[in-house]
Amino acid sequence: MCGIAGIINKDGNHVKSSLIKEITDIVTHRGPDGAGYYCEDNFAFGHRRLAILDLSGEGHQPMHYLNGEYTITFNGEIYNFIEIRDELRKYGFEFKSNSDTEVILAAYKHWGKECVNQFNGMWAFALYDKTNKIIFCSRDRYGVKPFYYYNDNQIFVFGSEIKQLISFLPQRRVNKQILLDFIISNYSDHKNETFFQNILKLPAAHNLVYDLKSNSIDVYRYYSIEKSNRIASLSYESAEKEYGDTLKDGIALRLRSDVKVGTCLSGGLDSSSVATIAATLYKENSDIPFSAITAVSTQSNNDESGFAKIVAEHCGMNWIQVKPSYEDFVESLDHLVYSQEEPFGSPSLTMQYFVMKAARENGITVLLDGQGGDETLLGYEKYYAAYYTSIFKKEGFVAALKGIIQSSQNNSKMSLKTILMYLIGGLSARLRFKYYAWRHRYLKEFPHQIPQHMKDFSKACLNEFELQELEIRSSNLPILLRYEDKNSMAHSIETRLPFIDYRTLGIALSLPGQYKMHQGWTKYILRKIMDKHMPDEIVWRKNKFGFEAPENQWLRKHKKNMMEQIKTSKILNYLCDMAKLIKIFDKLDMRTQWRLYSVALWEKKFEVEI
Repeated sequence: MCGIAGIINKDGNHVKSSLIKEITDIVTHRGPDGAGYYCEDNFAFGHRRLAILDLSGEGHQPMHYLNGEYTITFNGEIYNFIEIRDELRKYGFEFKSNSDTEVILAAYKHWGKECVNQFNGMWAFALYDKTNKIIFCSRDRYGVKPFYYYNDNQIFVFGSEIKQLISFLPQRRVNKQILLDFIISNYSDHKNETFFQNILKLPAAHNLVYDLKSNSIDVYRYYSIEKSNRIASLSYESAEKEYGDTLKDGIALRLRSDVKVGTCLSGGLDSSSVATIAATLYKENSDIPFSAITAVSTQSNNDESGFAKIVAEHCGMNWIQVKPSYEDFVESLDHLVYSQEEPFGSPSLTMQYFVMKAARENGITVLLDGQGGDETLLGYEKYYAAYYTSIFKKEGFVAALKGIIQSSQNNSKMSLKTILMYLIGGLSARLRFKYYAWRHRYLKEFPHQIPQHMKDFSKACLNEFELQELEIRSSNLPILLRYEDKNSMAHSIETRLPFIDYRTLGIALSLPGQYKMHQGWTKYILRKIMDKHMPDEIVWRKNKFGFEAPENQWLRKHKKNMMEQIKTSKILNYLCDMAKLIKIFDKLDMRTQWRLYSVALWEKKFEVEI
């Protein structure tokens, strides 16, 4: 896990070594263990290293291969690098290091641009191909690792973080459409744009090829989520075994490390499953207890630490707890805003921030996490609409009604009224659009037409596979991955996500809906798998929270500060009827209040103009 940077001068002039060093060292927090720079003709690469595999100098980057025929700057991990290396050795390849970086270079030599299809991991890299005079860039299948870029007539520059690129902008202007989507509906990562005008991101599952001869760019998709008919036709017993075995193997691959590994543990089903399987595997190779870190909420109605304690004691883990106070929240806010680089939708990021901070303080460099379990196994309440619509189409009204009643019995959040609201809200983009228009009536401008992302979501709610694919590709998972990457790397921590191993995810999305949601239980197949390994009070919980912050406590105390920032924001004054906003502010839901505040903090921190 590292930080990368690159500059291409389109006029053919050499890149100043001081400039590539400057933008690379901005992300020293992503790679505190070393730095490297490479200048060639009219371009330069930079690299900050967080040493995870092969801690020796052989893992140094930018890394050269075959006497400089290929050079790479790489951020991420290729978990199956050992298997790929063994295969390449059969073709006569030799390796000097024990790093996954060298394996990428050899894989490119052997398979060319198709090499990325061999990788099981997370990555963002730029690889210089001297013979063909191209720079081949790639981002992993689901966008776990970031790749931002800025492109104009004079320069192409890329990096792991937006702050590396800001100085190249003629002006720091807000991307108004992305900002409005965020304020209105909490959408922000559904396009390849950022909150900063003209700073783009390479989409997940895409490659970018920069031709140094013509200064042309080709961006194309190399991977799409597809449903497997073989998996869809499996009996439940066979599906449970295949999914369970693949999840276990994905966790085993993510335990590969030359530094200490631990896990995030909220106490929910997903993180508890990862922690339990990982702790069992870890014991096979270590006498030291596996470490788990939990964020404890001071608000009793969303504190899961009691469940986390059960899991930690059951598995004999070294259990580390952090309990951020309101004062901790306020003190961390400036660094959190700087680290996130864009507005964010909830103060709950603070809890994750302090988990990562605790990992660094306890010498844990790698953390596993349960991110992706909900999206892949129908874990969110909003998925009920798609699932019961599918049941209605396949089995009729009575079967759908029976399932709805069971859901209200086995999920504490799903009363019949709530299920009906999700069904109507999910399936009708028009109603949701009208509701948003009423809720955000303080805006001077509101879209005249229903935004495409709202239409896409409602259409997808008619089919659970299409909804899950949309959520993973654009509407939900990307923003959570962005939050996690920024929070973890702010503390020089690498996080690894077994539920979005592409094999595990592919199986999960191909499974029949009734294997994932059964008798009202979400993530049913995972519950059945873990029923043999975890206590019932964890496996068959009817409620879940995640690392939620004590929002009610914190934001009540913080309301005066929030209003002061919102009222002085030039961007919000431009977009909002401030008098109307102030009048109805107390009636707005807490997350809307927070999003407005987050915009004001971001604007101030990064000196953004309208």
